[in-house]
Amino acid sequence: MGWSLLGGAILAEVIGTLSLRVAAGGRRPWYLLVAVAYLLAFALLSGTLAAGMPLGVAYGMWAAVGIVLTALASRVLFREALTPVMLAGMGMIAVGVLLIELGGAG
Repeated sequence: MGWSLLGGAILAEVIGTLSLRVAAGGRRPWYLLVAVAYLLAFALLSGTLAAGMPLGVAYGMWAAVGIVLTALASRVLFREALTPVMLAGMGMIAVGVLLIELGGAG
């Protein structure tokens, strides 16, 4: 259950962040979606923690997957840069979160 809640939190946070990009570009009504998506993201993250997932693992996964999905979606939707250095950074973030998760298992 915790992983499903975390997946929802990540998806809501990515939607909120992408909507923020649209709203900041002059489409003010999108700020409502930003607020709703961020509130939902934090509510689902709270549920993830209540389900027993450790904070370090939950927040690490939320941040890492959110960064990757947001960067990829920004590339597709807004034609923003996605350089090899950025991709390497995303890989390092993924490895760091994996290490945190493995370290917490012991």
